[in-house]
Amino acid sequence: MRFLITAGPTREYLDPVRYLSNASTGRMGAALAEAAARAGHRVTLVLGPVEMPPPAVDDLVRVTSAREMFDAVADRFEACDVLLAAAAVADYRPAAPSVEKIKKGDGPLALELEPTPDILAEMARRRRPGQVLVGFCLESEDLEARAGAKLQAKNLDLVVANPPAAIGADRQDALLLRRDGSCERLVQVTKADLAGRILAAVASLAG
Repeated sequence: MRFLITAGPTREYLDPVRYLSNASTGRMGAALAEAAARAGHRVTLVLGPVEMPPPAVDDLVRVTSAREMFDAVADRFEACDVLLAAAAVADYRPAAPSVEKIKKGDGPLALELEPTPDILAEMARRRRPGQVLVGFCLESEDLEARAGAKLQAKNLDLVVANPPAAIGADRQDALLLRRDGSCERLVQVTKADLAGRILAAVASLAG
């Protein structure tokens, strides 16, 4: 199968040196890419700005912003069989980034933000029969309920949900929610083990 995987954070620049981002390390997406490649699948990895060396894949696409990630995924989506959207894409970006470094003033700084493009929602709209779409959900509360709502709202086949403690952790808890309403609970698994469980779930959905 042909896997299209997103990983890492995005950066939304306020000016040439400052940006909005998050703490994603990209390790989950990398573990998925490694597992899929090891299983003999063709893997394209769209990778945001991370410090780790990228895994060996068939096609590595480096991006920085949410817009760049959206375009990279959109250009390759039709050709994939499975989309694993593991990236922590920024939900908002500065509406009018400055071309010069913003100078510190005496008072507060007001920042107007606008939504970034929703990669998963748009790919779900474009999907063809047979494609499998997997989303990821990180929530600080009501994890299962919010993950289930995301699965339904974005018309996904599977959602992988975890709490903030999973960021950068060697082991983590996770939920795997399927379209049929089933929920698999995983406790203190490594990212490699979680990647294996996700690929097994994808295989059953694709079959």
